[in-house]
Amino acid sequence: MLRERLRLPAAVIAAVLVAEVAVLALQPRDGVLEPVPVNAQSYFSATELQRARDFRRPQLWWLGATYVIEAGVLIALVARPPRALRGARRPVLAAAAGGAGIAVALDAATLPVRAVMRSRAVDVGLITQSWGGWAADVAKSSAIGAVIAAAGAAGAIALMRRFPRRWWIPASGVIVGYGVISVSLAPVVLDPLFNRFTDLKGPVRAEVIALARKADVDVGSVQVVDASRRTTGANAYVTGIGSTKRVVIYDTLLEKFTPEEVRLVVAHELSHVHHRDVPHGLLYLAIVAPFGMFAAAQLTRRLAPDPDDRGKPGADALPALALSTILMAAVIGVISNQLSRAVEARADSYALQLTGEPKPFIGFERRISIQNVGDPDPPRLVTFLLGTHPPTVKRIGMGVAYERGAR
Repeated sequence: MLRERLRLPAAVIAAVLVAEVAVLALQPRDGVLEPVPVNAQSYFSATELQRARDFRRPQLWWLGATYVIEAGVLIALVARPPRALRGARRPVLAAAAGGAGIAVALDAATLPVRAVMRSRAVDVGLITQSWGGWAADVAKSSAIGAVIAAAGAAGAIALMRRFPRRWWIPASGVIVGYGVISVSLAPVVLDPLFNRFTDLKGPVRAEVIALARKADVDVGSVQVVDASRRTTGANAYVTGIGSTKRVVIYDTLLEKFTPEEVRLVVAHELSHVHHRDVPHGLLYLAIVAPFGMFAAAQLTRRLAPDPDDRGKPGADALPALALSTILMAAVIGVISNQLSRAVEARADSYALQLTGEPKPFIGFERRISIQNVGDPDPPRLVTFLLGTHPPTVKRIGMGVAYERGAR
C-alpha cells in the first residue's frame, strides 16, 4: 500500500529530474556571450517602460485566468464525467467525441478572457485584425484543435484498454511521432490556413543567402508572412524540418526596421539551423516524454473512475487523462523553457559573431521591444515560468559585451 502511495510522487519527481538532466545535456556548451549587466532605464524612457508594464503585467493575470478556467473545467469533468462517456458501449468512439467536446469546451470557457486580452492589445495598437477576422481564426483553430483532440483521445483510450498498465509506453512514442509530424507538416498544411506566405525576393534575399553561405547552412526556403494582417509586432522564426525547413520573416520586420537590423534577425534564425535546434528540440521531447507520460499515467489512475470488470478503463477516464497530461506538460514546460532561453541566447551570440554589428543589435532589441509593447525587464519569476527567450535587458547586455570585446 505504501509503495502504491509513493508511486505518483516518485513518478513526478523522476519526470522533473529527467527533464532537468536533459536540459543540462542539450544546452549549449559554448558560443554564448555572458551579458553585461544593464539597466532598462539606460535604454528605455520612463514612459516606454510604464507603457510596457501597464500592458504586459495585467496580461499575465489574464493569462493566468485562462489557466485557472481550463483547470476548473477539467476538475469539474473529473469529478463528474459526462454521462455520454460513462458506460459507453464503444469507448474509443465515445472518447473521440469526448476529446473534441472537451477541446471545444475549454476554448469556449476561456473565450471571454481571451477577448479581453485581445481588446487590451487593440488599445495599445498591437492588433490590426478586425474582430470578424479574429472570430474566423478562433473558429478555424478550434476546429483543428477539436480534430486533433478527438484523434488523441481515441488513441489514448484505445491504448489504455489494450495495455491497461503499460499504455504510457506506446503513448510516449505517439507523442514523439506527433511532434515530428507537426514540425514537418505544420509549415505546409496548417500555417497557410491562417496566413499568406510568399518567397522573399530582391536585395534582402541576396543578403539572406550570403549570410547562409557564411554560416555554412542550407537555409531551405526564405519566406515573408503577411503578419501585418493581424499585428503591428515584428518577428521572424525558423520552422519545419527536412524538405519543409524554412526561415519566415514578418512583413512588418521588413517594412519598419533597417537592413542591418533585418540582417541580424536573419543571422539569429540561421543559428537555429546551424546548430540544428529543431531536431534537438525533438530529441528533448523523446527523452522527457516517457517519464512525463508515466507520471501522467499514475495521476490518471488516481483520478479516473474504476475500470470495468475486465480491468479496462472506459471513456469516462478521459477527463482525468486530459487533466493529468496537461498538468505534467505544464511542469515539464517550465523546465524546458530553461533550454529554450539558453538556445536563444546562443542564437543572439551567433548573430553578433556572424554580422559583427553590436550597435544595430542593441538598437534592434530596444526598438522591437517598443514595437511589440514588451516588458524589457520582467520579474524573474515570470521569466522562469514563461520565458522562452532571455529578457530584453539580457539581450542588450550581450550586445554590450560583444561591443566591449570587439574593441
